Amino acid sequence: MSHKHIAVAEILMDIEKELRDLRLWEFESPSPEALASTQPFAIDTLNFPQWLQFIFIPRLYWMLEQRAPLPSVSGVKPMAEEYFSVLNVNSAALILHLNRIDTLLSE
Repeated sequence: MSHKHIAVAEILMDIEKELRDLRLWEFESPSPEALASTQPFAIDTLNFPQWLQFIFIPRLYWMLEQRAPLPSVSGVKPMAEEYFSVLNVNSAALILHLNRIDTLLSE
């Protein structure tokens, strides 16, 4: 496994921990229909933390396990900033981790 793959895995664990710390981690999965959204960030069926938990994190873990090529473009941080800008949630650490993953994938 490449250094980049290991770094991505570590950041995914940080993102999950931060979602749990912010009490945004859910114990029940959304419906298969909600998860099948074709919209960017599944914006029509999921909120942003749900998208991170049920689509973004599992998809990247799958790519790591399969040793598949990782995406070369990631724009998750701007979406996070927009989503959390109207919420009273201390999202600074989560946004920092998302910025790290955006930067790493874009290298």
